[in-house]
Amino acid sequence: MKILNQLNDAQRQAVEYNSGPHMIVAGAGSGKTRVLMHKIAFLIDKGLDPAEILALTFTNKAAKEMKERIKGLIGKKAENLWMGTFHSIFARILRVESDKLNYKSNFSIYDREDSQSLVGNIMSNLNINIDNLSPNGVQHKISYLKNQMVTPIEYLKHLATTPSDKKVGEIYTEYNKRLFENNAMDFDDLLLKPIELFENDEKILSKYKKMFKYILVDEYQDTNKAQYELLKMLSPLKDKVCVVGDDAQSIYSWRGAEIKNMLNFKKDFKGSKIFRLEQNYRSTKMILMAADSVIKNNVGQIPKTLWTNNNDGEELTILKASDEKDEGFQIAKRIKKEISARKLSLNDIAIFYRINSQSRALEDAFRREKIPYKIVGGVEFYRRKEVKDVLAYLRMLSNQNDEESLLRIMNFPQRGIGNTSISKMIAFARKLEISLFTTMSRVFEVIEVKERIQKNVKQFKLLLDKYIDLKNKLSIGELTAALVDELGILKIYKEEGTQESMSRYDNIQELVSAVQDYTKSNPDASLDDFLSEVSLIAGVDQYDEKVNSVTMMTIHSAKGLEFPVVFVTGCEEDIFPLSQKFDNDSKLEEERRLFYVAVTRAKEKVFISYARSRYRFGEVAYQSKSRFLDELDESTYEEANGASGRKAGRKKKTYYDEFYQGSYDEYDQERRSLRVGSRVTHSVFGMGKILQITGLGDMQRVTISFEEFGPKQLLTKFANLKLV
Repeated sequence: MKILNQLNDAQRQAVEYNSGPHMIVAGAGSGKTRVLMHKIAFLIDKGLDPAEILALTFTNKAAKEMKERIKGLIGKKAENLWMGTFHSIFARILRVESDKLNYKSNFSIYDREDSQSLVGNIMSNLNINIDNLSPNGVQHKISYLKNQMVTPIEYLKHLATTPSDKKVGEIYTEYNKRLFENNAMDFDDLLLKPIELFENDEKILSKYKKMFKYILVDEYQDTNKAQYELLKMLSPLKDKVCVVGDDAQSIYSWRGAEIKNMLNFKKDFKGSKIFRLEQNYRSTKMILMAADSVIKNNVGQIPKTLWTNNNDGEELTILKASDEKDEGFQIAKRIKKEISARKLSLNDIAIFYRINSQSRALEDAFRREKIPYKIVGGVEFYRRKEVKDVLAYLRMLSNQNDEESLLRIMNFPQRGIGNTSISKMIAFARKLEISLFTTMSRVFEVIEVKERIQKNVKQFKLLLDKYIDLKNKLSIGELTAALVDELGILKIYKEEGTQESMSRYDNIQELVSAVQDYTKSNPDASLDDFLSEVSLIAGVDQYDEKVNSVTMMTIHSAKGLEFPVVFVTGCEEDIFPLSQKFDNDSKLEEERRLFYVAVTRAKEKVFISYARSRYRFGEVAYQSKSRFLDELDESTYEEANGASGRKAGRKKKTYYDEFYQGSYDEYDQERRSLRVGSRVTHSVFGMGKILQITGLGDMQRVTISFEEFGPKQLLTKFANLKLV
C-alpha cells in the first residue's frame, strides 16, 4: 500500500499489525493521528467494510478532521465509518434503541448548565439546603458518582455516611427521576444508558458486537470507567481492538479518567501487543529535553524515550514578574518581539494557563498593547445565554416533556408569567402526574393562577403548538428564522441599544445563520439531529486556527494542538501545580503531566512565566515559583535576566533594558504591584494595609491604614512604599 511509505518503521509496524488486541503508546508529537488514520485506511484497503469500523475519539473536531484525511487517502467510502466521540456515537445508538429503555428517540441532552439548573430546582422544590454545597457542587458530585457507575441506591446504601451525604443521595434519586420524566439524558447518561441497554438486552449487545468488526480508541489514557466497560462489552469476538494513547498525557482524572485503563491494558486484554512511537516530529531537542526532565519525576508511567531529528533549538525562557499585570505586560511585549524575529503570524502563538481566572490580566495587557486574541473554551458560543434561550425553544418544539427548557422560556421574552404562577402550575402538574407542557393546556383549572396570567399562558401554548406543527413542514433554518422573528427577540435587543444587548443581537443572528448553514450541509437532517449535534459541541471544537489572533486557553483545552511559540503562565505553587495540599502522589503526578502537555505543544520556543505576587480571593497573595521549574534540567532554560545553567555568569541586558530603555518608570514594577489589600511598609509610618487607590501616574494616591498611625493618604510617587 503506497500510503504506508509516508510512515516510519515503528509507525508502519503498528499500522500493519492485525493479529489481536494491541496498544500504541504514542509520545507527544510522534504522529499519533497519522498512524490512526493510516491504520483505518489500511484496514479498509484490506477489505474491511468502513461501516464495520468503530473509531472513538475525544473531540468532535478530531473526528471530523481525521475523517476528512481518511477520505483523502481512500475516497468517499470513508463516509460510512462510525467515527466520533464516545458521547456522540452512543447518543446515535441511543436514538435508535431508546424505546428499549422506555425513552423516546427525541430525548433532550442536558449540558452541565442544564443539569445544574435541574439540581437547583430540585433543591428548591424539596426545600433542601446543604451547608457549603451549591447546586453546582451537588451536580459535580452526582456527575462524579455517575462516572464511577455508582447508582443512587448504591450511594445511599454504602457511601452516604453523613446527613449531607444523605441529602445528596436524595437529590441524586430525584434528579434521575426528573431526567426520565423530562425525556432527557445528561452527558454521563450517554455512557451509562448504553451499558444499561447492553446488560438488559443480550440481543441488542449481540447486534452491535456483530456490527463492529474492529474498534479503535484514541486518547485511551483519558477513558473513564464507563468508557472502559463499553469497550470491553463491544470488543469484537476476535479481539480486533486497537487503542492509542500516551500515559504521560493523562490529565482528566477530575472528570473520571483512569490512567490504569492504559497501565493495565496487557492484563485486561490477554495476548495483547504494545507498540511504542518515540520519534517526535513537532518539537526541538531542547523542548523535548526540558519536558523529559520534568516528567521523569513521575513514578506511574510506561517507560519510553522521546527523540527527534529536529534541530537543537533555543532554550526555554523563564520570565519573572512582579504581579499578574506585569506578567501580562511582559508576555505582550515578548509576543511582538517573537512575531518580528521569527516572521510569525499571531495565530502561531498560544498562551496557556492553569485556571480560567488567569486570563483577565492577560486580556487587559493584550487590549492595552493592541494584540488581537481569541479565547478557546471560555464562554462557548452555544452556551451563551441568548443562544441557549433560542435553543430552549427549539428543544421544546422537539421534546415537549423537556421541563427545564420550558421553564427557561416561559417568561422569555417577558409575557407576564411570574415565578409564583409557574410554581402553582408545577404543583398542579406534580399532583396530577402530568407534564408542565400539558398543564399549560389546563391552566384554567389552576385556580390559584390569576385569570390574566392564565390567558398569557394560553397564548404562549398556542405559539408553541403553532411551531410544533410547523417543524415538519419547514426546514430547520426556516423554522428557526420564523420563530426568532415572531418572538421579537432581535427587536428587543436592538431597541435596548447597549453594547451588551447588541452583542446578544449579533449572537442570535449568528445562530440563525449557523442553523441555515447546517440545513444546507445536511438537507435531510431533522431538528433532533441538529439539537443532538449542538449539545455535543465542546469549546475546543470551535477553535479555528485560521483566525489571525493569539490563542488563549487552559492547558486542558490545548490537548492535541501545537504552535510554534507557547507561553506557559502562572507557574507558581498553588496555581501550577494547583495545590500544595496533595492527599496522594497521583494528583501531583497528574499536575506534572499537565506541565508536560503544555511544554510539548511547542514547536520552536517556550516561555514560562511566574509572578512574585498575585491578586487572589480578594487580596494580594505572595507566590513562590512552581516546583516544576526546579525540576527543569538547568541546561534547557535561561532566565530573562540572563542567568542559566548553561550560561551561568554571562551578563546580558535585562528584559527592561532591552525593551523599554528610558521608559522604565512608566512600568515601575513595585508601583504597579500596589493593590487594595496589599501590606506595605513606610519609612516613617511603618506597617500598613492599602484601603484605596485613586488616580493615575504622578497623581496616584493611596489610602493606607497604618498599624500605629491609623489611616493616611499619600502620593504614591513620593511615598517610597515597600511591599511586605
